[in-house]
Amino acid sequence: MPTRKKSDVSKSAKPSAPKKKLKKKNLKAGAEAAGKVKLLTSKVVYEGKLFRVTQDHLIEPNGKKSTRDVVRHNGSVIIVAVDSSRSKKNPWIVMERQYRHAAGRFLWELPAGKLDPGEEPVVGAQRELEEETGYRAKKWKPLVEYYASPGFLGESMKVFLAEGLIPGDAHPEEDEDIELRLIRLSDILKRIEKGNIMDGKTLSCILLYDHLRRAKRK
Repeated sequence: MPTRKKSDVSKSAKPSAPKKKLKKKNLKAGAEAAGKVKLLTSKVVYEGKLFRVTQDHLIEPNGKKSTRDVVRHNGSVIIVAVDSSRSKKNPWIVMERQYRHAAGRFLWELPAGKLDPGEEPVVGAQRELEEETGYRAKKWKPLVEYYASPGFLGESMKVFLAEGLIPGDAHPEEDEDIELRLIRLSDILKRIEKGNIMDGKTLSCILLYDHLRRAKRK
C-alpha cells in the first residue's frame, strides 16, 4: 500500500473550527432579567398553612409564553449557631434531629424556620433559634441567600451565622419534637462524607461555613 506524503495529509485534513470566544456574563443580570417578565394571569390553585400554589401564565424574558405552577412561600431562615468557647479550630455546632414526614425518616439539621409575613430575616432567625433550641446569640452575621429548588419553589433561604451563644430554655411549637445536640464541626463533616447528613440546607450551609473558615485562615 503506497504511503501518503505529508503534503497529501495536510491537504486532505479538514481545518479545525475557530474557537468561539465565551462572552463574560454579569452574574447580576439574572435579577435584572426579572423585570422583563410579563405576568399575564396568576391563579391560586391551593392554599395551606405553610404555603400556597399558584398557576401563572406569563411571557418569559425570551419572549415565549409559558405556564408555571409555583409554590409560594414567605421565605425561611437557617442558623449556623457556633460555640467556639472550647475550641476555635474545631467549634461545636447546634444541630437538631427530628422526623420529617415528607422524607419518611429522621434527619439531622441546622435550626431553621419560616418567616412571618413582613418579618425582618435577622429577627426571624433570632426567634427561630430561641424557640427551637433555647439559645440566644451575641453576634449575628448574614452568610448567604439561596433558592433550594427554583424550578417550582419560590422560597428564599436566608442563612445567618450566630456566635457568642447564651443557653436558655427552648419552647418549640406543638407539632415539633426536636432532639437537640452540640456536635463538633469535624464530626459533622465526617457524617457528610459518609452520606449521613441528607438535609440539603445543612449540607450546603455547613460546607460553606467550613470553606469560609479555611479561607480566612490562609
